Amino acid sequence: MDYNKIKEAAQSYQADMTKFLREIVKFPGESCDEKAHVDRIAEEMRKLEFDKVEIDGMGNVLGYMGTGKTLIGFDAHIDTVGIGNKNNWNFDPYEGYENDTEIGGRGVSDQCGGIVSAVYGAKIMKDLGLLNDKYTVLVTGTVQEEDCDGLCWQYIINEGKVRPEFVVSTEPTDGGIYRGQRGRMEIRIDVKGISCHGSAPERGDNAIYKMADILQDVRSLNENDAADDKEIKGLVKMLDEKYNKEWKEANFLGRGTVTASEIFFTSPSRCAVADSCAVSLDRRMTAGETWESCLEEIRNLPNVKKYGDDVTVSMYEYSRPSYTGLTYPIECYFPTWVIPEDHDVTKALEDAYKNLYGNERIGAEVTLAKRTARPLTDKWTFSTNGVSIMGRNGIPCIGFGPGAEDQAHAPNEITWKQDLVTCAAVYAALPSAYCK
Repeated sequence: MDYNKIKEAAQSYQADMTKFLREIVKFPGESCDEKAHVDRIAEEMRKLEFDKVEIDGMGNVLGYMGTGKTLIGFDAHIDTVGIGNKNNWNFDPYEGYENDTEIGGRGVSDQCGGIVSAVYGAKIMKDLGLLNDKYTVLVTGTVQEEDCDGLCWQYIINEGKVRPEFVVSTEPTDGGIYRGQRGRMEIRIDVKGISCHGSAPERGDNAIYKMADILQDVRSLNENDAADDKEIKGLVKMLDEKYNKEWKEANFLGRGTVTASEIFFTSPSRCAVADSCAVSLDRRMTAGETWESCLEEIRNLPNVKKYGDDVTVSMYEYSRPSYTGLTYPIECYFPTWVIPEDHDVTKALEDAYKNLYGNERIGAEVTLAKRTARPLTDKWTFSTNGVSIMGRNGIPCIGFGPGAEDQAHAPNEITWKQDLVTCAAVYAALPSAYCK
């Protein structure tokens, strides 16, 4: 490969990529309402002469470039969160703005910039004759990730029978290469009580008081250390070889956490004892933790066991229709995943990047101090579609994408034109680096 030609080609498309990104995000595209985003992406793929462009039953857009045997995927979720309080924005989140280095708008970092770089990365492969009989490139613009990360890929794999050899997640990586993330799951605890008149609470059984006891145990699970004298050993224990055979990767990804995120109750009135109480728990999981182990951990908390059959611990299910009207139910379990540092995919992406840009992260001037202080190869803090691609289905996944994690879900969201160019170039070089 001529890496200089790849860089030049990517740079030559900066204006086209900027225009494309701004035209996507001018439309609201929240989960289950992504049609305008999908239609604009499909239009660009066809204009750039992708060999095949499809929109599946869930509403994901799939664009294929090349006809080789090995299928290599580049995934971008193209839904966004809402804008929140518009008064917190200094500019219109859908009109956006651009200057010499930045693009502003809802979704430019999280994560419509990724689909833009992936589409043009495939175009560069075609321009420079990098497509051959060894591989086909698949660029996916996927839906409902913000609502239920990975659901789209469960549909693509199980119903579409599409299974790439590996997938690059184009979620924002601050100029780095990311090889994993903690998983997460959504847990619900329900507690039963018996109502009575609030003037004589001793006649009833207050479900809120029971839940208060249980929540103290949940807090201890998150905050305690793992000392032998602790009845509830904290989640930090999973960083220790004594408790976790995957402790090395757990230390790379970071410890798991648990926190109460919502609370609900029922009561006949404000003058009565509550007869039920429920909470939602946000559980982040590190390597070595599973949905079974996390549920069992809650069931074994002292106050959960104390209240016995009055307590039910379960996992939420997601079953919201996509914009096409399709409902594809799934458990709210998003597994931890990490690709080994010596995996062929990891080495190929590092090789492509280093041949193009060297051994450190690069980016716009305002990003450099923060980026170069971090290792080139690292991990995400948040969750991605990799929970399904690799976490549920074992397809190797690695991350490299334009934008920054700290822009995700924030007002005044921005990304950088340099990132679009950098990522398009790396994407263009990766398949040949892998297949050589």
